[in-house]
Amino acid sequence: MKILLVEDEKELRDTVKTFLMKEKFVVECAEDYPTAVSKINDYDYDCILLDIMLPGGSGLSVLAKLKKLRKQDSVIIISAKNSIEDKVEGLELGADDYLAKPFHLAELNARIKSLLRRKKAGGDTSIILGNLTLYPDTRKVTIEDKELELNRKEFDLLYYFVSNPNRLINRTALAESVWGDHIDQADSLDFIYSQVKNLRKKMKTAGSQAEIKSVYGLGYKLTIETT
Repeated sequence: MKILLVEDEKELRDTVKTFLMKEKFVVECAEDYPTAVSKINDYDYDCILLDIMLPGGSGLSVLAKLKKLRKQDSVIIISAKNSIEDKVEGLELGADDYLAKPFHLAELNARIKSLLRRKKAGGDTSIILGNLTLYPDTRKVTIEDKELELNRKEFDLLYYFVSNPNRLINRTALAESVWGDHIDQADSLDFIYSQVKNLRKKMKTAGSQAEIKSVYGLGYKLTIETT
């Protein structure tokens, strides 16, 4: 999957690029408006991460250019400008999502993967793992077509796990992905342990083929058990 990162802040650009490359994405960068326009003219991308405030022009003008070129590249706006007007204008110009700075890399990764899944599935956002289906838009989870009752944090944890199947995830990453800047509300990482424990019990009781396994001393990993 090929991503274009349009961001003028070098430190953030380098951090995001390094992270996404570790996630096995091919990443190209543009640090200003002219470079961004040149790249979208010459190449197609699976996803464009687009800042609004750019040297030499606006990210919204890049969106308008994409629309004029009839490009199908998916776009996530990443910007410190978080007004309703900016969001509305960006979405009306064709952006698929909007993520305000500062953001957590885990959330950016989940949004990119969700967007690419939706594009591949022709708009269907559901995630299927074995006999478990998760619907991000309605915050619903079913196992064998029977709804699994989860509280808000349990759903958020499960959403993060199913977005990263077969990947070792430590408790700190889980806490940051679910609580974000409000991580102190979790009180301690022991709270993560209790939430995951309850989630695992509910999934097992319901007969889920997707299983959250504990990796001693390291974290957790979501795997699929088939018979």
